[in-house]
Amino acid sequence: MRIILASKSPRRKELLKRLDMDFDIKVSHIDEKSFEKSLPWVYVEKLAYEKAKSVAEAEAGNCLVIGCDTVVVYENEILEKPSNTLQAAEYLKKLSGNKHLVYSGLAIIDVDSNKKYISHEITEVYMKELNEEEITNYIKTGEPLDKAGGYGIQGIGSIFIEKINGDYYNVMGLPLNKLYNGLKKLGVNYFEIVK
Repeated sequence: MRIILASKSPRRKELLKRLDMDFDIKVSHIDEKSFEKSLPWVYVEKLAYEKAKSVAEAEAGNCLVIGCDTVVVYENEILEKPSNTLQAAEYLKKLSGNKHLVYSGLAIIDVDSNKKYISHEITEVYMKELNEEEITNYIKTGEPLDKAGGYGIQGIGSIFIEKINGDYYNVMGLPLNKLYNGLKKLGVNYFEIVK
């Protein structure tokens, strides 16, 4: 069975490789900005599904398409990838010394049967209080600009995280336990699709 990851995220690619999965990457070309920001879990599930669907529609045969979307939420505000360094600094100032939530939507589509699994995961993240110099120096690394909420827990941003409650891999961008459960619900035995 072919596995297709509908994402260009290097983190999601890395996580699937850790699971010893053989997979292809096909990037969906949906316009994420056209989706209305609603309740965070509704928003990430919708985006994950639309990403998977746009790739699945171009496929035929025995394959599964995995779509995912991750956002950071602070005081009910959805923080996606910052569009520039000023916005990255603004995000980091909001998160500094506070708890925030990371939501990931996950969608798996079985192209043959058109069966779907759609779910989401939530993780609480506590960031230490950051001073201006720390924020400036971190932004200079370039890491915040392609990460939801303006930081990467698997990279340099990890030095600012005091603790988390929940799934670490969810904060990286792909909740692996949810992925495993989703495959099971679709009747796919993970141990039969690994290398």
